Amino acid sequence: MSVPDARLRQISARFAELEARLASGQLEGKDFVAASRDFSELEPVARLAEEVMAMRAELASLAELDDPEMRELAEEEIERLKSELPEAEHRLSIAMLPRDSADSRSAMLEIRAGTGGDEAALFAGDLYRMYERFAAEQGWRVEPVSMSPSEVGGFKEVVAQVTGNGVFAKLKFESGVHRVQRVPVTESGGRIHTSAATVAVLPEPDEVDVQIEDKDLKIDVYRASGAGGQHVNTTDSAVRITHLPTNTVVTCQDGRSQHKNKEKAMQVLRARLFEAQREAVQGEEAAARKAMVGSGDRSERIRTYNVPQGRVTDHRINLTLHRLPEILEGPGLSELVDALIAEDQAKRLAALGE
Repeated sequence: MSVPDARLRQISARFAELEARLASGQLEGKDFVAASRDFSELEPVARLAEEVMAMRAELASLAELDDPEMRELAEEEIERLKSELPEAEHRLSIAMLPRDSADSRSAMLEIRAGTGGDEAALFAGDLYRMYERFAAEQGWRVEPVSMSPSEVGGFKEVVAQVTGNGVFAKLKFESGVHRVQRVPVTESGGRIHTSAATVAVLPEPDEVDVQIEDKDLKIDVYRASGAGGQHVNTTDSAVRITHLPTNTVVTCQDGRSQHKNKEKAMQVLRARLFEAQREAVQGEEAAARKAMVGSGDRSERIRTYNVPQGRVTDHRINLTLHRLPEILEGPGLSELVDALIAEDQAKRLAALGE
């Protein structure tokens, strides 16, 4: 999709205006924050726009050369520009795509064991470790909020806060049902079983994004249970919060402090209510939602991990990689994540051209 020169000049002018306002020293408080945010979001687009305009201008200038000797020398440069310009225009088109306002945010990662009993819980643990290692590669911080361990290992449910720049942008396509096909440790007959775990990635809102009234909350404290030593069973540190208008229930018993558990539970509650708001808006923007990779529905089967064959298949983009150990170790997940982002960009570009 080729962007008209007039649109590129508008982008360049807007960027120059923001640059001048920030350099003036006259902006303060909210105005400065808003202008800084707009500047940082527009900067990569403006740089690409300048690159495309410069290449187009140079091509036009070279095409007008009348001198035969100069013309011959210019042919090589013309060929180079003609081969590089489409790629630069493509990068610009992608940069100009409407951004999800939540892309730059941190996220809440929720993993729940599904069908498959103990094996599903073990698989949920494998997925959690995969995301932990991937996060470490990205320079993000993972902090458990709530864990419900399984007796055999792994988790029945685990919720964690993943903090860093652009977490949601990279992890948002991980939401859905993940399946594993493998021979369980407890299976003596060597038969392959299929188990599943559900992953949900929710953008973390600011407090101003979700207004929660105290009167809308029912807060219960109780004695935590499970692994954690004597302390877990001797104090009422676990917290259950019910948001009455939506009947959303959040529990946290991971920390020793009731205050800390309440704080973490409120973080999860805000994330779930914020996601509900986003889903309502996206439902209204059906066309934009349709252009995305996958539906975002947590019941959608998105990926299969086949251990005997060492392969991972993402069903939304029909991509199979025979690198299962590397993917489960974390670093190999980048190839899947990048492929999903690229497919989403391609679909949205195609939708704009319809």
